[in-house]
Amino acid sequence: MRQDHLITATQLSRDDIEAVLDRAREVAADPEAYADRHAGTMLALCFFEPSTRTRMSFDSAAKRLGIDTIDMGDVDSSSVSKGESLADTVRVIEGYADSIVLRHPSEGAATLAAEFVDVPVINAGDGAGQHPSQTLLDLHTIRENHGLDDLTVGIMGDLKYGRTVHSLATALTNFDARQHFISPESLRLPRSVRFDLHETGAQVREHDDLEAVLPELDVLYVTRIQKERFPDENEYHRVAGEYRIDADTLEAAPDDLTVMHPLPRVDEIAPDVDDTDHARYFEQAHNGIPVRMALLDTLLENAEADEGMEVDR
Repeated sequence: MRQDHLITATQLSRDDIEAVLDRAREVAADPEAYADRHAGTMLALCFFEPSTRTRMSFDSAAKRLGIDTIDMGDVDSSSVSKGESLADTVRVIEGYADSIVLRHPSEGAATLAAEFVDVPVINAGDGAGQHPSQTLLDLHTIRENHGLDDLTVGIMGDLKYGRTVHSLATALTNFDARQHFISPESLRLPRSVRFDLHETGAQVREHDDLEAVLPELDVLYVTRIQKERFPDENEYHRVAGEYRIDADTLEAAPDDLTVMHPLPRVDEIAPDVDDTDHARYFEQAHNGIPVRMALLDTLLENAEADEGMEVDR
């Protein structure tokens, strides 16, 4: 994988994905082999939106590699509250850190940030845009349970505002995967995402009901209805809770169906699903550690190699 930054899933080829996932598998099998691999380096965590799993797993992954972390902290207590631009913020932070993990409410923020710094930038979610590191751990979870070819995946819930959906759907086009998108009409895939999928040759199959397609699925990827993305709260209340699964729903599913969710969940997956053999969403969250360790290791390795080339010149 030869990348300076990880901004969107569109920049990842099949070889890129498999390289990171192969390394993640190695990390999971022997984490001590990667301990202190990047001692003396610093990772900046810049989260302009709330986060639990992404922030903590990047922090944990970094420290397991020997990387120290610095945290920008709450936006309201930072210079952003004084009107500092994102460009100025990341240019300042570049002087403090060897890589940056950025989450921001504005789509395209990570792309902008990467234009102003030379250290690796990892997009940890930009509004309703992309979340590529989540996609890598999603793919790792799928691969460990099913493999990534000859696969039928159903993606259900908020497909309009769900950045994890946009990234995953894009990345799956690198593999022999049939994709079904299940949502209310008002939350279907954005036209731009649908266009990009068609450009890759993917067939976009859209449904408003899970029942018809459930028996075909290897993976059911459920997402919450994202209240914070809705410009109209009345629209949110009209669709919230409309797409919910429980243990009874899954009686019609194949025995080896894997149910995933990027979390947090609200009420779209009932607690009784947790006790079924289908539930993999907590495993999925835990996979953030080896995958993000592999990702940081790869990007920092590339950065160090680039620095060496510059020195040689």
